[in-house]
Amino acid sequence: MKKYIYEREDWPEFGFDKDSLQEELAQVYLAQGRLFGKISAIGFDVRNELLLNSVSDEIVTSSAIEGEHLDMHSVRSSVARRLGVDLQNADETVPDHYTDGIVEMALDATKNYHKPITDDRLFGWHSSLFPTGRSGIHNITVGAYRSTEVDIVSGPAGNEKVHYKALPGKQIPTEMVLFLKWLDEDSRMDPFIKTAVAHLRFESIHPFDDGNGRVGRCIADLMLARAESSPKRFYSLSAQLLKERKDYYNELKKAQEMTGNICEWIAWFLSCLVRAIETSEVALDAVIQKAKLFMHWRNVPMNERQLLVVNLLFDGFEGKLTSSKWGKLCNCSHDTALRDIDDLIEKGILVRSEAGGRSTSYEIRSIVG
Repeated sequence: MKKYIYEREDWPEFGFDKDSLQEELAQVYLAQGRLFGKISAIGFDVRNELLLNSVSDEIVTSSAIEGEHLDMHSVRSSVARRLGVDLQNADETVPDHYTDGIVEMALDATKNYHKPITDDRLFGWHSSLFPTGRSGIHNITVGAYRSTEVDIVSGPAGNEKVHYKALPGKQIPTEMVLFLKWLDEDSRMDPFIKTAVAHLRFESIHPFDDGNGRVGRCIADLMLARAESSPKRFYSLSAQLLKERKDYYNELKKAQEMTGNICEWIAWFLSCLVRAIETSEVALDAVIQKAKLFMHWRNVPMNERQLLVVNLLFDGFEGKLTSSKWGKLCNCSHDTALRDIDDLIEKGILVRSEAGGRSTSYEIRSIVG
């Protein structure tokens, strides 16, 4: 019978070779320093846009990892309202109570990172994920730890494959007391390494009937905020975990087995964190370029349709922009779309793409300096 991490002799005080993690740890601090150096040199509005994008990405992608898809416009609207960020030229979608609850959970973790993590705080987070008391069609225990046994499985009913047998329900109250005490106590462990260990330990306890992944990543965000002594999240770990979801689950599974090497898990987690920070750095460069372009064209008049499409182009428009797509986006005629496009070409904001093809497409003109 397979044995699991909580049956190890060193559970939950894992023994691992810290020296073997120095290279990965150095890369985290290097990437972090590079990103924060760029952030310190940008204006308030650009910084707020990056913050809004990062927080919104974190919330949407953490749910997407579990197969739940939140509306990005709704999430951004809720985040912007709570952060006091102006959604200029954006679709100010009114979020529902469920979205607001998830946003509140995420922001509580980071804005109040200095506050203790208690049972009651975790129960509040969990309740925001399941306001109806159900996960899908199933009733679950909400706002309290599970008392039943749980297997993490995949595959069709009757032919399931057990990936992990979670810690027995009767042990959860004691394990969570130890876990929460460890989270909030000062230790000599590097804070980024502690974040990696905390995520593994929480997911291995698996204290709730459902929602453990999202609550666990919320704890990770809180720990990262503590590591940086800042409530502002300028990169999204969950967005990177979603990109690497298969590896994420595989690395967790390997670490949760009795023979698993926790050092390998920490090294992978730190490397994933570096990639998340580097992705944010690329996004920051795009935001800075957008700000430069808007500053360059600040005195150029544009109508509402033009502002809408130009913003979409800056924010990562998928595919090629054609006159027909312009018409659909702006709900206008083909002639109106062509007039809008020709006007922006004449003003030097758009250029015809050199790619050619069956349909003429357009893109933002680059500026030098």
